[in-house]
Amino acid sequence: MIGLISDTHGLLREEALRALQGSDLIIHAGDVGGPEILAKLKALAPLVVVRGNIDNDAWASALPATAVAEVGSVTIYVLHNLQELDLDPAAAGFQAVISGHSHKPVRKEKAGVLYINPGSAGPRRFSLPTTVARLDVGKKPWTVEFVDVGGASSAEPRIESPTGR
Repeated sequence: MIGLISDTHGLLREEALRALQGSDLIIHAGDVGGPEILAKLKALAPLVVVRGNIDNDAWASALPATAVAEVGSVTIYVLHNLQELDLDPAAAGFQAVISGHSHKPVRKEKAGVLYINPGSAGPRRFSLPTTVARLDVGKKPWTVEFVDVGGASSAEPRIESPTGR
């Protein structure tokens, strides 16, 4: 099982940690928000992480903009913003692309490649859900499960954007 998380923005919920327990690998698709997030995730499983657009502090300078994760015979391309994808994943031999940035959980297939955005696991943004995902590549067809980790508390922090995005 591969645990997928993105857009924590410095908030790693206990619900997210519980949802990712038992993962063989965790992929964080950027906008981490602080090194303590990575330390907690690494305590659960091996971690592949990329830098997001908010990861600008010195601790994040070592994070790559893109990464490749291999799980058995499955090769996964990881980046933060899918709009910045600068290769043809199918032609490059990738079976899946994991991204974040939009805060919207998405699973779609295109040209034989599975695209997944686990959604945002950090502060709630507008009315979007707060989620992580679990990807099982152990047998075909692969399964993707989105896990709500936020509940509906009105007291939790929210990210507001002046651009409405």
